[in-house]
Amino acid sequence: MNGPFHPSPAPGRPRQFVLEDVLDKAIQRFSEYGFNGTSISDLNSALGLTSGSIYKAWNDKRGLFLAALNRYMDLRAQAISELLASAHSGRAKLEAMLMHYARLSSEDAGRTGCLVIETAAELAAADPEIAARLAAQRQQREAQLCRLIEEGQQDGSVRKEADPATVAKLLLAIQQGMRILGKTGAAYADMQKLVLEALRLLD
Repeated sequence: MNGPFHPSPAPGRPRQFVLEDVLDKAIQRFSEYGFNGTSISDLNSALGLTSGSIYKAWNDKRGLFLAALNRYMDLRAQAISELLASAHSGRAKLEAMLMHYARLSSEDAGRTGCLVIETAAELAAADPEIAARLAAQRQQREAQLCRLIEEGQQDGSVRKEADPATVAKLLLAIQQGMRILGKTGAAYADMQKLVLEALRLLD
């Protein structure tokens, strides 16, 4: 949705805002401080909205959080899809994806963190709905990596002996591990070295 968002048809002039802009600010706040580390007053400041506007649009903090998480997943999937479109072999696509995560996980940008990782650590054990969403997202990422490994085996850029399912799980663990390291401001050069070592699994 790209235009101004009207939280409710209540009497008087409604509070208008662009939904995507607000959710992007919520993603930033929740990624840095987590769900439990973010209060409604924090969201008032970060989003520039009153509590009433937040409740009218999303019912509660959890509703806003779920909307932000869904947008975060969609944006990440879109970015990766665009990245892969410019690579021309299975291995090149895997390298592009891993280097993308290395950049996301580095220095100041990396300190913001990954909303999926933050959510898994904080909420998955206690919230079955969120746990199911995260499990589905993990399965999609694994399947995508597996397809890229198989593509590389078919075009000769990945060794035939590699087990696609196992290597896909390992590469996903490396991606997520880099995001955790990034919370402490890990250097891009160090992340690049991790990627280069991971790519040796494909030789």
